[in-house]
Amino acid sequence: MPEKKTRARARRDKAEGKSPSTLAGEFVREEIEHVREGKHGAASAKQAIAIGLSKARRAGVELPVPKEGKTSETTRRRASRDYARGHGAPPKRQATRKRAKASLDALEREGKAAATPRALARQAKSAASRRTTAERSAAAKKAVRTKGPARRSAAAKKAVRSKGAAGRSASAKKAARTRAKRAADE
Repeated sequence: MPEKKTRARARRDKAEGKSPSTLAGEFVREEIEHVREGKHGAASAKQAIAIGLSKARRAGVELPVPKEGKTSETTRRRASRDYARGHGAPPKRQATRKRAKASLDALEREGKAAATPRALARQAKSAASRRTTAERSAAAKKAVRTKGPARRSAAAKKAVRSKGAAGRSASAKKAARTRAKRAADE
């Protein structure tokens, strides 16, 4: 069951007109926090993300079921079951107390390394590598459109801070070249 504050954040994001995947991100964040706090573990970052997405679907987020061929048939079946449950359909059958406890016990035996920044970065990088350049570019352009000037500026400043001296120098040179090119075009 998602925490009250997670559901509230998701509702606020929905009211702001954010996408279902952004709403689902709140549930994924909660799951990562649970692993970090030691409430339970996860075999991998991918598993922690999957648990969060499952919670989001059951909470009524309009997160579509993965397309055929993108994931296994079992994953698709479970995702559609979660989606139906979050959109008014009663559960076909309730898990027995014994099975529910066994699932939780299994998760508690897993490690906590899945929620480390390094593990999440590795997962993000591998997920990005499965997307085409055009898809990544489209996502970045959409982020620029939906972020707004203040949040865009804050994100740029954060990116500069995390680059290190060599990265900042390279960024400054690139910005100077871009300004010079724009001035030449005018």
